[in-house]
Amino acid sequence: MSKKISIAIDAMGGDNSPDKTIRGIKLFLDKNKFNKDFILNIFGKEEDIIKTLKRYNVVSEFINIINSNFVVSDKESPMTAVKNSKNTSMWNCIQHQLDGKSDISLSAGNTGVLLVISRMILKMINDVSKPALAGLWPNQKGMNVVLDLGANIECNDSNLIDFAELGSALFKSLYPTEKAKVSLLNVGSEEIKGTEMLKNASQKLKLLSKDENFIYNGYIEGNNIMDGKSNVIVTDGFTGNIALKTAEGTASFITRNLKESLTENFITKISLIFSYFSLKRFKEKLDPRKYNGAIFLGLNGPVVKSHGGTDSIGFYHSLDLCYRIVKGNLMSQIKKNLKHSNNIE
Repeated sequence: MSKKISIAIDAMGGDNSPDKTIRGIKLFLDKNKFNKDFILNIFGKEEDIIKTLKRYNVVSEFINIINSNFVVSDKESPMTAVKNSKNTSMWNCIQHQLDGKSDISLSAGNTGVLLVISRMILKMINDVSKPALAGLWPNQKGMNVVLDLGANIECNDSNLIDFAELGSALFKSLYPTEKAKVSLLNVGSEEIKGTEMLKNASQKLKLLSKDENFIYNGYIEGNNIMDGKSNVIVTDGFTGNIALKTAEGTASFITRNLKESLTENFITKISLIFSYFSLKRFKEKLDPRKYNGAIFLGLNGPVVKSHGGTDSIGFYHSLDLCYRIVKGNLMSQIKKNLKHSNNIE
């Protein structure tokens, strides 16, 4: 019998928890009722968790509750996290992973604190100096992995090389039948454009792509991120976070204004009836909950951060992401990529 996928879940992090986390877990169990290859280790106040499980009639042999009486505050500073966060549900999740009892951790709690705790407990992979925050974005042909989304304001060319290797490993673990195609986010697609850091990183990625772990497609501009020609988009955390917030705001603007336009008078409401199913598919594609879950890469074990303000559907998608990451052997893919990356130094 193969080893079960073991997921550590901080049930207390984020808004409306543990209600939304338990409802998200229920969705995951419902959609995987024929699978028996996982165990969900739920960390938090045991009394509250049991009460919420009963409220939503969640009964499963695949749930393991580990009592944690303390919770990381949303107001907690990363600077004081080490002193104040020990024995919290978030801390105990990561510790469970370090002890080899879980394969991956998931929390919707304080992002800065989660990164600090994860880095301190799990430590960085050898030869990787900075962790990256990766996210999934839809494109015209499927999905993108985009990183870094804000873990590092300043980066050098070696960091970008690491991010490319980490991102392509994540892409291959999630989409094993597809080829990872890497691009560096830049102000233009021409080779003469960009900073010296980007030019140095580009030259190294050209050499690495000869080993066929990924295809290097050169530079990409922001307006082409979603065309699907590349599916691993690499940048520094400052630029990546701006791109992320811009994309989120644009999607919200489009859906809000489309709704207003289609409901402003009787005629537009009639037209809405005939285009209902097309608009429903359009709305679903732009639903941010489907892409919930940012992945800390570069640590000795994957950690997924769910958006704190998401609902149970969003939390379900982040939990499903955890399951797929472990099933796709992410850490093995990372080790393979980094081994071949070190050969160019």
